[in-house]
This record gives sequence, C-alpha cells and structure tokens, in this order.
Amino acid sequence: MTRATTEAQREAQASVAPDPAAAAKRLRPRDAATLIVLDRSGRKPKILMGRRNPSLAFMPGKFVFPGGRIEPGDRHMAVTGALSARDEAALSAQVVRPPHRLGRALALAAIRETYEETGLLLGTKEYGPPDEVPAGIWEAFREAGVLPDLEAVHFVARAITPPKRPRRFDTRFFAVDRRAVAAETPDIVGESAELVELAWVGFKEARGLDLPRITGVILEDLEAQVEGGFAPHRTIPFYFERYGRGERRVL
Repeated sequence: MTRATTEAQREAQASVAPDPAAAAKRLRPRDAATLIVLDRSGRKPKILMGRRNPSLAFMPGKFVFPGGRIEPGDRHMAVTGALSARDEAALSAQVVRPPHRLGRALALAAIRETYEETGLLLGTKEYGPPDEVPAGIWEAFREAGVLPDLEAVHFVARAITPPKRPRRFDTRFFAVDRRAVAAETPDIVGESAELVELAWVGFKEARGLDLPRITGVILEDLEAQVEGGFAPHRTIPFYFERYGRGERRVL
C-alpha cells in the first residue's frame, strides 16, 4: 500500500458524516441538579411543578422540577449552613474521583436554576447579602440580600439518563421547604420563557400530569421521604441503566 493510497483512505474516512447514534452512545452525562420545592403548610403537602415551553426541543410541554447543569460560578457562591453528613456522603458515593465540594456545587446549581426558571430566591436574609458573588445570575441574590442556606436542602435521589439519548445528565434531585423562599422576582415565567406556567400540586395530582418517566419515579421516593420527615437514615436511591436494563441502588 502506497503512502498516497493511505492518505486518500484517511480523507475518505474523514469526509464521512459521524453516526448520530454512535455519538449519542458515547455521550458522557453532565452533572446537573434539580430542586423540588415543598409546601407543607396544609393538610397535604404540595409540590411546585413547571410546564416546559412547548417550543423547546428537549421535553417540550412536560411538567418538571426546575433544574439544570452545574455552572462554574456554582462552585464559588457564598452560602450559610451546610448539607448534612448523610447527604454529603450519598452525593459522593458511586462517583469516580468526586471534585472538591461536589455536593455543595450541586445544591447551589439547583438553587440557581430554580431562580432562573421560577424567580424564587431560596435562602435567608438573616445575615444580609453576600459580600461577593460570581458574575451572572448570582448577582440577583446579592441585590435581594439573600444568602443561599444549604442546611434547608435535602438530597432525595440521583438518576442518570440512559445511553443513546441525544442529551444525558447525571442529575441529583434535592428538596426544600417553601419557607426557604426568601424573595421572588416576578415575570420570570411566561410564553417566551423556559417554563410557561407554575403549579402547586399534591402528589396524586402530580402523577396525573404529563411527566418525564423519571420524574414520576422520583415522586414516589419523595413522598416516602416526606412522610418520614427526611430522617437521616432514609433511603436515597440511584437510578441508571446497565446493559440495557434499569437498575436501582441505594446510596
């Protein structure tokens, strides 16, 4: 085989468009977090759900909990309080070489995304505004005088999007009581926003909404944890797919 022939073969291989299915299979899930806001002031608890804009390419029109990927600023935002030792241990379990303060960054990502999508600022005004904040969305917390409070946050579950999907996330689900809402920015939700409506619904009503499959599964775990008062010994599940079969482990 001549050198010219080898180069011609390489050029031919390079000109072939990549296989989308193969690319999706190799796609590594991105760290993400979501926050479930609970209202337990009434006889039965209610959950805050948002309906995604029908024009979005990813899960259009579905009812979801607010959330998204970790951003660099989430690792540097000031906080008060800390996640429980149980939650920290569970957040670091089944993770290869977890980054420093991974749990803290995930909880802050959930809080930030909740503000971006709903206008709710979760934390406390008791200590005044943070002295310094990362540029971007976190500036709204300083302006409102709100410091995120991690002690109010509970780790509920973890789920990884199955392979061969166009988008994959390693999502940690957190919960917080509605009493942790320290301020609110109006007009975040609307026709041109990521969420077009918000709804406070009970567990039974929530199951009747148009939900992603994993959201319905997490609702079952959440209801059990709420009934148990988020006890330190509670079961924190981890959902993923292995060799084409769904698995559930306990963190």
